[in-house]
Amino acid sequence: MSLPKDMKYSEEHEWVKEEDGKVRIGITDFAQSELGDIVFVELPEPGDELEAGEPFGSVESVKTVSELYAPVTGKVVEINESLEDEPELVNESPYEKAWMVVLEPSDTSEMDKLMDADAYKEMIDED
Repeated sequence: MSLPKDMKYSEEHEWVKEEDGKVRIGITDFAQSELGDIVFVELPEPGDELEAGEPFGSVESVKTVSELYAPVTGKVVEINESLEDEPELVNESPYEKAWMVVLEPSDTSEMDKLMDADAYKEMIDED
């Protein structure tokens, strides 16, 4: 299982990568492996406001449907439209090709509440 060190992680298994004042969000390698084969991804619309800790979409696998939770508050500036036709990218490339949304965060201090890779690994090892 890969856990890039340059990202932050939420308790709900989302990753967050800071990029030029914006944040790119997706689900972790651990999350996609637990879900199994992803068959559908539902994402918000550009312009939508997301609230930290609140659902913003869902991922459907052959086993279950799982909600996506916003790790930080902000405005959606971009969504990964390729996931509409290729939801399997979430399984194949959770950190590169299968990012879900890019947000303009409204409170960058929320990033401080997220875990680094080591803390996230410790959390999933305890489960």
